[in-house]
Amino acid sequence: MESFQWLTNLFTTTDSVAHIVLLYAVVIAVGVYLGKLKIGGISLGVTFVLFAGIVAGHVGFTAPTPIMTFIQDFGLILFVFMIGLQVGPGFFESFGKAGVKLNLLSTTAIMLNILVMFACYYLFFDTSDKNNLPMMIGTLYGAVTNTPGLGAANEALGSVFGQDAPQIASAYACAYPLGVLGIIGATILIRYICKVKLENEEAQLKAMEETKATKKPYKMHLEVTNKYLEGKTLFQVHEFLNRDFVCSRIVHEGELSIPNRNTVFHMGDQMLIVCAEADQEAITAFIGPKLDIDFEQQDQPLACKRIIITNPKINGKSLASMHFSSMHGVNVTRVTRQGMDIFASPTLPLQVGDKIMVVGPEDAVDRVANKMGNSVRRLDAPNIATIFVGIFLGLIFGSLPIGIPGMPVPVKLGLAGGPLIIAILIGRYGYKMHLVTYTTTSANMMLREIGLVLFLASVGIKAGASFFSTVVEGNGLLYVLTGFIITVIPILIVGPIARLRYKFNYFTIMGMIAGTYTDPPALAYANSTCSKEAPAIGYSTVYPLSMFLRIFTAQIVVLFFCG
Repeated sequence: MESFQWLTNLFTTTDSVAHIVLLYAVVIAVGVYLGKLKIGGISLGVTFVLFAGIVAGHVGFTAPTPIMTFIQDFGLILFVFMIGLQVGPGFFESFGKAGVKLNLLSTTAIMLNILVMFACYYLFFDTSDKNNLPMMIGTLYGAVTNTPGLGAANEALGSVFGQDAPQIASAYACAYPLGVLGIIGATILIRYICKVKLENEEAQLKAMEETKATKKPYKMHLEVTNKYLEGKTLFQVHEFLNRDFVCSRIVHEGELSIPNRNTVFHMGDQMLIVCAEADQEAITAFIGPKLDIDFEQQDQPLACKRIIITNPKINGKSLASMHFSSMHGVNVTRVTRQGMDIFASPTLPLQVGDKIMVVGPEDAVDRVANKMGNSVRRLDAPNIATIFVGIFLGLIFGSLPIGIPGMPVPVKLGLAGGPLIIAILIGRYGYKMHLVTYTTTSANMMLREIGLVLFLASVGIKAGASFFSTVVEGNGLLYVLTGFIITVIPILIVGPIARLRYKFNYFTIMGMIAGTYTDPPALAYANSTCSKEAPAIGYSTVYPLSMFLRIFTAQIVVLFFCG
């Protein structure tokens, strides 16, 4: 037995580095593997790490509390910062006409979650016990399946209660499983309340796709037949028409060339135009009819190349400021960002990671490629400085005291709110400060998941010691019941309003609800019922604001009502 003493020491010497690393490795690995198990087609995912941590803490497989607290807080900061970087570019763009309505409905549901939580607290719990309200806050965030909100609430409770802060992860763990089922179940119930037929919703989406003019690049060959254009320059035509378009090639008297802003139009000229699909009819009516030819097949001296922007100096510069046509003799006909084609508008700011389609003489295209970087290897190297500069600024911002009338102490956004807001701003406007915010999707997800599992494992291990006494001997079943009520009631109020009052497509509503609860399993279910992109669009429209409000309101509720 003495020969195995080293193994026993590895599992029992709680203050050794090897033991702490082993603890987190076991908890995270077990939690991730168990999270992949599906029951009824639904899995709890990485959140199962929390339950694995609770079991480890309960059996005494633990680590020093200060070290776990550090790992927990660092994981939370990394997690919310990477979320902010991801949602930042689309955060402000999500407030279009339909986006405003969806975000208002989402915000209403978030406020209703909080109101229902307080109603349950006053109806079912002893309000004289100062621990009951914090536990209900933990129940709230389990019910809405929002882990960052749990982190923000935990951090705020630490500032209020210090070392004696209640272990609200116990209540979170009780409410979470039924929260996932409740979101999907309530969404299905809306279908029957509003008498929705899925085939009709699919047909509506198909009809909308056919009639909707998109901003995807549209390519056409035209002949100049408008006498007004004789002798006018490309710049003058562009200004008069007041439509964004790119003339990438022109044939005059049989000679093919790359036009620039000073190129003069003549009757009978033939040209290749790239524009937004919505503008193609107006441009055709003004310039002349479409031709059934393809310059690209005839054009041997010219090159057409897709170039990746990897030069940090280009980050944030607009297409117009690059003077591709006048200085380089080439034209940019389209831009691809995150797999989506974007029309090459002159005002579009370029970002590292964008792919641009460049047309022109081969040597000129090569010069532009060198200027843009065009090195895939550069994109493989993460811009780690931007991440830690952002975390540094986020922590300073989160530590600023904000005085609010009626509050006994100033409010601070804390370790979750500060980095989240700064990350959103950097993700959207970082290029203006010459910060390269590009990270591959896989790199962002990896850092997010590492931060999340470190946070969940720490919270679970710390809560494990008292979990079973709190749940089994305490109010565990009540947390489950009240959590289900907190989940379902706001959905059953907001969902029918979105359908009956605002006439949203049912699949869009499904995505909006999944985004409001930041719940990937609910989105996966919605996607499985619809062949179109409506659920994903609804989800992504409300997700940025919902995530921000979940984190922000967690701290406000704690500081206002638990202080």
